[in-house]
Amino acid sequence: MVRGQDDGRRAAADAPRLDAADLGAELGTRATLVQFSSAFCAPCRATRRVLGEVADLVPGVAHVEIDAEGHLELVRALDVLKTPTVLVLDAGGRVVRRAVGQPRRADVIAALGEAV
Repeated sequence: MVRGQDDGRRAAADAPRLDAADLGAELGTRATLVQFSSAFCAPCRATRRVLGEVADLVPGVAHVEIDAEGHLELVRALDVLKTPTVLVLDAGGRVVRRAVGQPRRADVIAALGEAV
């Protein structure tokens, strides 16, 4: 269940946490890349490819894509305003990084450094 609200000023311990029930998929053993997408979003397709490549490259990292329109309660709880929005979760499901827009592969790998 989503716990906490990340307003950018809270301590890391208070950052939102997601679990398998929230995501509809298991968390990665080391980190999880959560992507909020929408059907007609071209950058979402490119983001899916980048995050999938990184998840395949780094052991213990999972990539979970969530249809924003189909999960409005979660979108609202996490204040997702645009797609693609990417959350980097640590092994316990705590949000450690957040980005809006199509990420670069190097930036995703660097963000994973905070999660693992």
